[in-house]
Amino acid sequence: MDQCTAVTLLPPPDFVIRLAAAGGGSRPEAGHLLCELAADHDGDHAMALWDDDTNRTAVWARWRGERATLAELAWCGAVEPRGEDACGLFAAHPSAHDWDITDPTLAAVDAVLAGEYPHLAPRDGA
Repeated sequence: MDQCTAVTLLPPPDFVIRLAAAGGGSRPEAGHLLCELAADHDGDHAMALWDDDTNRTAVWARWRGERATLAELAWCGAVEPRGEDACGLFAAHPSAHDWDITDPTLAAVDAVLAGEYPHLAPRDGA
């Protein structure tokens, strides 16, 4: 299943702009948010911004349209079938678990690199 391709900008908060101006610094720029959920998911788009290992949570940016909000959310508790990796999305996320989501851009880059450098590409069964 492909990853959602939604992108938006997260402008810096007003207090950060005021701090930069007061300190004589340049105006902080907006950051790009890229949705980490599966394509055709329900509800808001979402991207993890940073995690809090102590509380087993992460701060996620969630958006629909041009307005983004930040929320501290617990990690999804699911573990992939081989038991090697936990899902890297938030609890009760509205799409497939992250191990079933393919970033189409990274898949395209992997295919080009495997064609140009076949000796470095993983082999089936290896």
